[in-house]
Amino acid sequence: MRADNAILIRGGGDLASGVALRLHRAGLRVLIAELPQPLAVRRTVSFCEAVYEGSQTVEGVSARLIETHQLAAWNETNGIPVIIDPQASLLLAFRVPVVIDARLVKTPPPPLPAPVALHIGLGPGFHAGQNCHAAIETRRSHTLGRVYWDAAPQTDTGAPEGDPRRVLRAPTDGVLRSVKKIGDQCEEGELIAAVGDRTILSPFHGLLRGLIRDGLQVTKGLKIGDVDARGDVSACRLVSDKALSIGGGALEALLSQPNIRKTLYSDSVKYLS
Repeated sequence: MRADNAILIRGGGDLASGVALRLHRAGLRVLIAELPQPLAVRRTVSFCEAVYEGSQTVEGVSARLIETHQLAAWNETNGIPVIIDPQASLLLAFRVPVVIDARLVKTPPPPLPAPVALHIGLGPGFHAGQNCHAAIETRRSHTLGRVYWDAAPQTDTGAPEGDPRRVLRAPTDGVLRSVKKIGDQCEEGELIAAVGDRTILSPFHGLLRGLIRDGLQVTKGLKIGDVDARGDVSACRLVSDKALSIGGGALEALLSQPNIRKTLYSDSVKYLS
């Protein structure tokens, strides 16, 4: 894989995967850097699941876990490469022109380990012109997906969008043990999972749209699941409208810069490492 015209996406959760999917379908080369133990909730539409399973397919596009040293020989026809690299150390070995921080940690990030031509940050914590070149709105509103070049997205309110009951959180520290699986219909009060001796019950009748992996260590208050009252099972296998909107914003940010556009779609043979 050529590093000099690739886009490094930090994070492989559902929103990051929507961005990766949209860019990949636009003919751009993307690679994903993840944690050793991702905590994605909407796992069926998250490329980070490749860290556990070796590969993950979302809407017909496959991602595969590889080692950093395998990247130079990676063939894009094999899909999107996923590497375990939480600190983005790859930037010290490869001159990647674009980084999209899609981890949604919602706090100002530390500087990148090496400069890049275009650094795009998603959501709260980023301020274009200060800690990134461009920032993209991630909160559902009239400005969702909007690209900022000299401003910041909306601040984090701490409240989930929509019915707050839909978000399931760990009641205590411990190991999650799931009873239900993603795609299951749940009745109000039905057992979904447990952490230690504390239970997690469905807040209403609906579809379990997301649940982190069984057996993971969680901390009190961590988002571990999502119940959807609409009950549409297709929501478990399709990236969301929100993710695609944010992906569209990322695509706009990339293609609005002539030098970046030329670099990303360059076919000249030039491997930089």
